[in-house]
Amino acid sequence: MYTLITIIDYGMGNLRSVKKGFEKCGFQAFITRDPEKARKASGLVVPGVGAFADAMQNLRESGMDTVILEAAKENKPLLGICLGMQLFFTTSEEWGVSSGLGIFPGRVRRFPQGLIIPHIGWNQVEKVKPNILLNNIPDQSAFYFVHSFYVDPDEDSIVIGRTDYGIKFASMVGSNNIFGIQFHPEKSSVLGLRILRNFGGLITKC
Repeated sequence: MYTLITIIDYGMGNLRSVKKGFEKCGFQAFITRDPEKARKASGLVVPGVGAFADAMQNLRESGMDTVILEAAKENKPLLGICLGMQLFFTTSEEWGVSSGLGIFPGRVRRFPQGLIIPHIGWNQVEKVKPNILLNNIPDQSAFYFVHSFYVDPDEDSIVIGRTDYGIKFASMVGSNNIFGIQFHPEKSSVLGLRILRNFGGLITKC
């Protein structure tokens, strides 16, 4: 199967694991820090683990922020994983207020006091509405999470899935060919790989 998926390297993320996940699903994937190479990809993936402000600074310094925004404008298949999903939103309250990419209107918020932070481990995703990423995924399937902040979209229409961790938060969002998932599909066994396969399948149709 020929599908050119670019995993954006901005110094923060589970890059090799994500790459191996796509390869297990039969898709070609490569990791790059070069904006021009990223522009040639059929689809882009923005993984991430770490701090929101540092991640945005790294994206701006490398020019990858422009590449991601161009892809969003062109409606090229685009997937944000964990921190990568959070970067798609307008602002984050992590260590003060930081500006994100603004692809989706909304704010990244810290979980309320009283909850064990970070939220680590397997948790269920409730399907909010049908979506290509959730094809052949049963409702209330469990995926692996590691995060201290969650997205609070301004528009409920982009919410694909929700997860309960003291509060119900948007764990999957999407609009057209742009998606964000808070959990780590590359660490979520068979169903996680199925989500990567669904995303790769979307690219083959473009």
